[in-house]
Amino acid sequence: MTKWRGAAAICINDQNEILMVAQEKPNQPELWSVASGGIEGSETYEECCIREVWEETGYKISIIDKICERDTVTYDVNVHIEYFEVKLLGGERKLQDPDELILDICWKPLSEISNLKMLFEDERQILIDYIQERKGLQI
Repeated sequence: MTKWRGAAAICINDQNEILMVAQEKPNQPELWSVASGGIEGSETYEECCIREVWEETGYKISIIDKICERDTVTYDVNVHIEYFEVKLLGGERKLQDPDELILDICWKPLSEISNLKMLFEDERQILIDYIQERKGLQI
């Protein structure tokens, strides 16, 4: 079975909103996730995270800390993904995804995490745990 490696960014602004991207699956509504993607070439997980946020959202970020790692199987592929807390440095919201999978980019209030239609359901718990443990906020 193929092994896919990637990185994901958890970016929260001063208004307690989290940066999310919407993707579309055939015959389904928009499904939300944090910006993420696969490692290219000899990239580190951190470099992949920074590049994917730029490609998917138009924002420049820096890595603050690694939050967790997740191993799962998606579409019959073994997946290893590392989640990072990131800080917004600049840039502007811009759809420029080279894979043309992203439909929308949005800052979602943290209070909406529990009700969002998620692309990866197990990602929801990672985000809730992070928000409660690192940010001290109840959802």
